[in-house]
Amino acid sequence: MRVLLASLVLLAAAGISPIEAGFRSPESLVRNVYAYYGDRSSDLSNGLPRDAATVRQFFDPGLREAWRASTRPPYDFLVQSPTWKLGAISISILRKQFDKTYVAVAFDNQGRAVTLNFILVNGPEGWVISDIESPHDSLRMFLAQYRNQGANP
Repeated sequence: MRVLLASLVLLAAAGISPIEAGFRSPESLVRNVYAYYGDRSSDLSNGLPRDAATVRQFFDPGLREAWRASTRPPYDFLVQSPTWKLGAISISILRKQFDKTYVAVAFDNQGRAVTLNFILVNGPEGWVISDIESPHDSLRMFLAQYRNQGANP
């Protein structure tokens, strides 16, 4: 036990995290997603970034490349609009099934109610996003459709 504790202290002191991706809880993951949706006064409030480190932290391997490849989608799927001014965000666990947890998220974006269902998986790296469903679409389908439209103008 002392060896494990000493190893974690040394890793932390060196700036190396034993968990390089994912989050410790589904709620923490969702809160951290929406922490990027501020007033756009800094890079940290311009929506969820598409850089490799952020993508690795938030998405499962099957979704990482699709998120990185979509550099100019018609709107931001996570707020269902190209612009945002978000109200209070409600997060609730809908269901837990094996390694997946379904999380309902609701908020107001510029006077319009938005509801999304996050499908989160708990893997060796922590909790990450497997998919997100809106009432009409899913993040995976949206990114695939956008990629296909971008390839065939």
